[in-house]
Amino acid sequence: MTEPDATQRVVLGRIAGLYGVKGWVKVYSETDPPANILDYSPWYLKLAGHWQPYELQEGRIHGKGIVARLGNCTNRDEASPLLGAEITVDRDQLPVLAKDEYYWAELIGLDVVSLEGVTLGKVDHLLETGANDVLVVRSEDQQEVLIPYIRGDVVQEIDLEAGCLRVDWDPDY
Repeated sequence: MTEPDATQRVVLGRIAGLYGVKGWVKVYSETDPPANILDYSPWYLKLAGHWQPYELQEGRIHGKGIVARLGNCTNRDEASPLLGAEITVDRDQLPVLAKDEYYWAELIGLDVVSLEGVTLGKVDHLLETGANDVLVVRSEDQQEVLIPYIRGDVVQEIDLEAGCLRVDWDPDY
């Protein structure tokens, strides 16, 4: 089996700690809801510079967090090297979205351009604020611009093929 291209993977979380002595790990999940990370297997972890697949043997919600046991981890010593590793899955493992829906990972790296044609920077990451999500856009000179992710009002167009996100936003705001 050939290893899928790392650019075709999506980060879902990371290994945040060890749990117990039987090879379990604490998981920080970026999925919504967080327990959805347990719906995917295998997880790809980058260890010693190489992506390695790990089958999810079992996992559960534990208190306010998530714990999991991955294949070949039967004790704390075997799980220890996984600490801090990002958890990724193949993009094709994710559910297919409706036509005008996007995963956050698809928006990261897009050029952000105002309706006047002014390039504001690239999407660095997104923030969940409660009222609405926020695009964190980083310009070439490393300045951050926070733009509300409000479709149809602020965000006018998303073109993944062109790598562009068009916004109704004043560059001087």
